[in-house]
Amino acid sequence: MTSTATPVPQPAPPDRAGWTSCPDCGWLLYGKRLDRNLQVCPECDHHLRLGARARIDLIADPGSFAEAGFPPGVADPLTFTDLRGYPERLQEAALRSGESEAVVVGVARMGGIEVVLAVMDFAFLGGSMGVEVGRRVSGAAGLALDRALPLVTVCASGGARMQEGVFSLFQMARASEAFGRLREAGLFSVCVLTDPTYGGVSASFATLGSILIAERGAHVGFAGPRVVQQTIRAELPPGFQTAEFLLAHGLVDRVESRAELRPLLIRLLALHGGDATPDAGVPGTADDGPPAVCDLPAEDPWQVVQRARVVDRPTTLDYLHTAFDDFLELHGDRAFADDPAVVGGVAAIGGRRVVVIGQEKGHSVRERVSRNFGMPHPEGYRKALRLLEHAEAFGLPVVTLVDTPGAHPGPEAEERGQSHAIAEIILRSSRLRVPVVAVVTGEGGSGGALALCTADRLLVLQNAYLSVISPEGCAAILWRTATEAPTAARAMRLGAAHLYEAGIATGVVPEPPGGAHTDPVAAADALRAELLRELDDLAGVDVGTLVAERSRRLAGIGGDAGHVLRTLQPVVPAGS
Repeated sequence: MTSTATPVPQPAPPDRAGWTSCPDCGWLLYGKRLDRNLQVCPECDHHLRLGARARIDLIADPGSFAEAGFPPGVADPLTFTDLRGYPERLQEAALRSGESEAVVVGVARMGGIEVVLAVMDFAFLGGSMGVEVGRRVSGAAGLALDRALPLVTVCASGGARMQEGVFSLFQMARASEAFGRLREAGLFSVCVLTDPTYGGVSASFATLGSILIAERGAHVGFAGPRVVQQTIRAELPPGFQTAEFLLAHGLVDRVESRAELRPLLIRLLALHGGDATPDAGVPGTADDGPPAVCDLPAEDPWQVVQRARVVDRPTTLDYLHTAFDDFLELHGDRAFADDPAVVGGVAAIGGRRVVVIGQEKGHSVRERVSRNFGMPHPEGYRKALRLLEHAEAFGLPVVTLVDTPGAHPGPEAEERGQSHAIAEIILRSSRLRVPVVAVVTGEGGSGGALALCTADRLLVLQNAYLSVISPEGCAAILWRTATEAPTAARAMRLGAAHLYEAGIATGVVPEPPGGAHTDPVAAADALRAELLRELDDLAGVDVGTLVAERSRRLAGIGGDAGHVLRTLQPVVPAGS
């Protein structure tokens, strides 16, 4: 249900003028200093728990929060009693927390942007989810739906409320269905996971936001560590269920300190604020000149390959920090891991908001090893797939930056379904209902590159290439020696000129003399201009035409798209 946002008197904050012992390191902390540090221990960086009102004060614009009032519901659906009556426990929880329930809902502003807030309070029966919590969380989603506003949820919970039995259990479905309606309506939501977030909350609305952010050091999971150990009798890995553990396993988009949370939320809200109209006076926007064409001098294919592989050549992250105005990286495939060989997130360029995905090699030896030399695992492609779906959900164009020797070919990649992951992202991008502009910035190795090349427009930098196999691999198979790689490169006609002449690339982006690495700023400026031109050109195309033209373009690569259909004749059965 929904409700009207009306001001509700707020309880006075607790007195923290005295001394507090850090629950993690045991250091004695002066209350006022701890408040100035946002309840974060200055000695060990432990983030102490905050009540709902303190959370709202932390993230909302001052004085902007108007609480939503909910009419009283059923307080004790089971007339439950253990050592004490349930109504008595509720009264005590209200006195301890200063709240009427474990979640506070209302409307506020963040950086001037209006949002619906639903903030949980662990001090009220451990933030457990009962019928009233389910009613308020689904009410917050309904309020966001009615007003077409983003929803920001701050979660802190030990799980479902035992005193309400199966009624509590089904609040997971109730809240999840409400979030499903938000998703169907294309409304943006952020779930902030704080310490602790477990059980029925973590397995429902807490992990259903468009973006998931975990506060540094927070413990998040389905079953608590003590329950896990008692159930399976296994030793748990270091850092089990911490925010950092979740990030490494691809389960959250970001981990942020408490001080960084509000600025991050404001950036996210701004980057998902709907379509932006480019300003005529924005520096670096596209002019009315002709698109990039292949009027450049022909390059030797082997020289192109060598330049594409130069270690100092700009990478995806380099372009994101030079050709774009803002970039906020999102992490993880929400299933297994965060692959550093693929970077992606939301970005701004020339007044436009886009989703950007690219392969990242790094420059130094340490960076290149940590990013697997830009060779993605299946989880990297599944992260990219998730970001494609994110772009479609919010009507954001997609820009992909391609630079990879190929997909990782190891046994662990095969075990996790490398072929399936690549096939799924190619299929999804071929039918995506928003514009897709792909740019080959360096190496474009086989299906690992094609996964990010299925697009409405395909730009290729002057010293970049796409290939079905590496020149060394082709030479080893067909010439029986890898030393014939230059010969193989020439035989396959690797390079931007051939891609453009064949109708595969729609434009070639010129590079500074000697290659993009000789003047990275000039290379970024050239790329920016072409991206803005292509995004402008695609902006007015309706969805049906966009998808149909993409299909026609792909069908026409390699020959006449309609040739087979035109020459097929009905098969006449023998003897007829």
